Amino acid sequence: EVQLEESGGGSVQAGGSLRLSCTASDLTLDGSDMGWYRQAPGKKCELVSTITYDDGVAYYAESVQGRFTISQENDEGNRKYTVHLQMDLLKPDDTAVYYCALDGVVGAWCQYPTSGYWGQGTQVTVSS
Repeated sequence: EVQLEESGGGSVQAGGSLRLSCTASDLTLDGSDMGWYRQAPGKKCELVSTITYDDGVAYYAESVQGRFTISQENDEGNRKYTVHLQMDLLKPDDTAVYYCALDGVVGAWCQYPTSGYWGQGTQVTVSS
């Protein structure tokens, strides 16, 4: 069974920074993309950022553009692929459960994706 290991998250004051990481192991990733979604209370699941494995092309939601940076590491020897999401200048509106997804497809609820591989989710809380 494919598992995505998430790390990072936590609580921070507005203006602070956090870093999320997600590692996939023993997968064939050609043509894949990995990234982060989030779900805040009362809101729909939102795509935050993704990066393509093949050429590192990044996508950012308008709400995080200029504040979040996604990057990737490929440890070919250990067959581990890690994506990092550096989150700077955090705002209270960034408070949500963040989910890592590999080739993720989802509707309104991050916890009930349509396809892809998904992590368990990690809480990010930004206080004002």
